[in-house]
Amino acid sequence: MKPVLKILILGDGGVGKTTLLHRFVKGKFIDTMTMTIGVEVLTKEIEIDSKPCQLMIWDVTGQERFRFMIEDYFRGAHGALILFDITNMKSFVNIEKWMTLIKKVYNNFPVILVASKYDLEEFSMVGDLYATKLQKRLGMIDYVKTSSKLGLNIDTPFELVSKHAINSETAIFKEK
Repeated sequence: MKPVLKILILGDGGVGKTTLLHRFVKGKFIDTMTMTIGVEVLTKEIEIDSKPCQLMIWDVTGQERFRFMIEDYFRGAHGALILFDITNMKSFVNIEKWMTLIKKVYNNFPVILVASKYDLEEFSMVGDLYATKLQKRLGMIDYVKTSSKLGLNIDTPFELVSKHAINSETAIFKEK
C-alpha cells in the first residue's frame, strides 16, 4: 500500500509558501501576491527509497489574523516545512512562533527550515550561519535554501521531510 503523507507548509505571509508549492507540484513559477486564506491543498506523487509515496501538501495561511484556525490544520500531519524569506528578518524571527504552534500539537515532529527567495541573495538579511544555528537549536531536521523563481532545491525539502516521516517509528502507515 502506498503511504499518504500530510505535509504542512508554514511561515509568515509573503514568504513564498504558495509559490514553492506550485513550483514543486506543477513545475511552474507563479509570481503571485495573492494571500492564502485558510489552506490550499495540492497533491503529488514522489518516490522515497524507490517506493511511491503520495504527498498531500497543505499550504497554511501565514496571516496573523487567521492564526486562530491554524492548529486545526495540523492534525494528522506527518511533517512540515517552515519557510522564511531571506530578505525579511521578521519572517526569520517568527520561525520560533511557528515551532511553538507545532509543539502544542506534536512532541517529535519532522520539520525542515527553508530559506526562500534565494535568487535575492544580495539582499539577504539572514546569513546561513544564523539559520543553521536556529535550525539546530529548535531541533529541525535540516536547513535548505530554495528559489522558486530559479527552480533551486525545490524538491529537496519535500523529499527530506517525507523520507524522515516514512522512516519514523511513529509513522501510522509503518508496515508491521
